[in-house]
Amino acid sequence: MKNFINLLSNVFLYKKSNPTHDFSLFESPNEHTPTPNDINDTLALPEENIFPNINDNLNYLKVRYNSMINSDVIIRNFTLVANNKKYNALLVCIDGMVNSDLINNFTLKPLMQKNKISRKKNLPTNVKQNNKFNLETYLFNTLIPQNSITKVTTFKDLISQVNEGCCAILVDTISVSFVIDVKGFSARSISAPNNEIIIRGSQEAFVEKIRTNTTMLRRIINNENLIIENTSVGKITHTQVAICYMKNITNNDLVAEVKYRVNNLDIDSLVSSGQLEQLIQDNPSSAFPQMIATERPDKTAEHILNGRVAILVNGSPYALIAPGILIDYLSSPEDINLKNQYSNLLKFLRILATLITLLLPAIYISTVTFHSELLPTELLFTIAASRNSVPFPVIFEILLMEISFELIREAGLRVPTPLGTTIGIVGALILGEAAVSASLVSPILIIIVAITGICSFAIPDFSLSFALRIFRFVYIILGYMLGFLGLALGLFIQLAILSNLKSFGVPYLAPYIPTTNKSNSISYFLKPIWKDEYRPDFLNTKRKKQEPEISLKWKYTKGK
Repeated sequence: MKNFINLLSNVFLYKKSNPTHDFSLFESPNEHTPTPNDINDTLALPEENIFPNINDNLNYLKVRYNSMINSDVIIRNFTLVANNKKYNALLVCIDGMVNSDLINNFTLKPLMQKNKISRKKNLPTNVKQNNKFNLETYLFNTLIPQNSITKVTTFKDLISQVNEGCCAILVDTISVSFVIDVKGFSARSISAPNNEIIIRGSQEAFVEKIRTNTTMLRRIINNENLIIENTSVGKITHTQVAICYMKNITNNDLVAEVKYRVNNLDIDSLVSSGQLEQLIQDNPSSAFPQMIATERPDKTAEHILNGRVAILVNGSPYALIAPGILIDYLSSPEDINLKNQYSNLLKFLRILATLITLLLPAIYISTVTFHSELLPTELLFTIAASRNSVPFPVIFEILLMEISFELIREAGLRVPTPLGTTIGIVGALILGEAAVSASLVSPILIIIVAITGICSFAIPDFSLSFALRIFRFVYIILGYMLGFLGLALGLFIQLAILSNLKSFGVPYLAPYIPTTNKSNSISYFLKPIWKDEYRPDFLNTKRKKQEPEISLKWKYTKGK
């Protein structure tokens, strides 16, 4: 019996094998054996200075870029002529990220051809005055006809620039590299927004290229006080991040806080603005969004002009705007393009949609379970008759339909676009009708879930809609357990949590909790644009007023 048990153990039980595998070649005892620290050190860019010997630089770059196995790294050796002398040089770039025509015609060609200046010894004036030939100055001022060229002295700066799409030139006898901006990688062209669609307003959206995004902001704001500071995040990826703000408007403390958080991230990689949002927000455990994420340049420019800070991440078509308060997520970019009467009507509908999305299923289950006396008699009999053939409790019904609706919504997003509409129609009509016919759910519950789902689509911000969908299930449980008392308790706790929540030092429920100076504060509902004199006072901007008391000078004058 014991032997039989041992046999089964040997056959079916998993035994952890030795995880150590040695794939290295035999080496002599004097050779250095790599350690884990050595491997980790290779993830960071080197700090060494560029060598004056071209062969040392060549060997270093070949090892650093693994040129024996990397197929897209180009290291080009060539000879240039300066002051009737030949100098060995090399060019480093990454194929596919540079413009080959710019390199061939405006970099290699001027350097490799023997120009007349060299043969006639007609050196620049500064060279004759000093009576000493300076190869570095001569190359920078005479032989490289590029408008965007910088000098770097360390391999860290050189490799970082080459990885971004520049080319680097190193010349023998000088310990300086010339980095030329010849970016030429393919990028998506500017197109209309996909998620923040409006009828009246700009039809441009951000793209994945950070310099294109900053250009769109420059074109809209068109002022020299727009500051765009570049930094990098990630020890491996060195992702470019741009911090944008108005120097003469934005509070200095807000700018300093944003830069402090972005520059103090000890991470290996950053590939999207969504990751950065999670890393720098005040309370990561809160389900409510604390930074505005938008794909619209006009919306970003509007917030920057009001005194906020925008953050752009290379490779992400979304801008992050800090700080973000609750009323921002219930506003649409189209509001400022419409008359305030139209915009305020839409804003009221959004508040109504928010309350229905959050509380309607919970109110239904509370009323049916605990407070049926609140319903008119005819309606109560109708609900009772519709549920007479349903064998499940109301909590099972509503959870089944809510989860089914969320699955249908997710399936409609993930399937190919031509099938998305079909999935929605099949899920909403056929499955709903089949569930009622099979007496799994009551017809009125189908109406409740459908209205709740439609209202969730009326919320402009995608992140806020997600948060409300999560808390809707919490309120359903509270309503089933305690009725209206549970809903009141949940609303009280949630209001207390939101009152304590801040975004970059700004209260999340501003300007209502805490209340601010009503004479110059903003509110959820819009004033006429000619009465919108002040910027938000909770931002403590340098310029409080954005327009004078009388802005319609064609209509009103102080003398009248």
